[in-house]
Amino acid sequence: MLNVGKIEEGFVLDHIQAGKSMSIYEHLGLAEKDCTVAMIMNARSQVMGKKDILKVECDIETLDLDVLAFIDHNITINVIKNGEIVEKRVLSLPKEVKNVIRCHNPRCITSIEQGLPHIFVLADEEKEIYRCKYCEEKYSEK
Repeated sequence: MLNVGKIEEGFVLDHIQAGKSMSIYEHLGLAEKDCTVAMIMNARSQVMGKKDILKVECDIETLDLDVLAFIDHNITINVIKNGEIVEKRVLSLPKEVKNVIRCHNPRCITSIEQGLPHIFVLADEEKEIYRCKYCEEKYSEK
């Protein structure tokens, strides 16, 4: 059996959809941060079947939780202090995401102006649909 030790200060991202932890690792910029990361992929889960888990030893306030919520808002965040869970955070879809996804409309200003940020605004929370702030191009994972 796999055994990953507890962390003293940081957070545990639990209930990540199987296979999504690497995307989360990249979007949170964990490679650039000076922190310890344990990634567990395809762990058994009674509720989900399989899930991923990330254990990170760093200050959670340095992370963009909107990116995390956009990737998978069903993730549970357990904040760890002195080796104990002190808080559980639940995510909700962000109203706006910046530079996480790219607009695929070839006529969009972001296709011409390379330095312009790609900003998407939540258009339909129930269907999880985002639209480009500039051209209204739709983006949906569903």
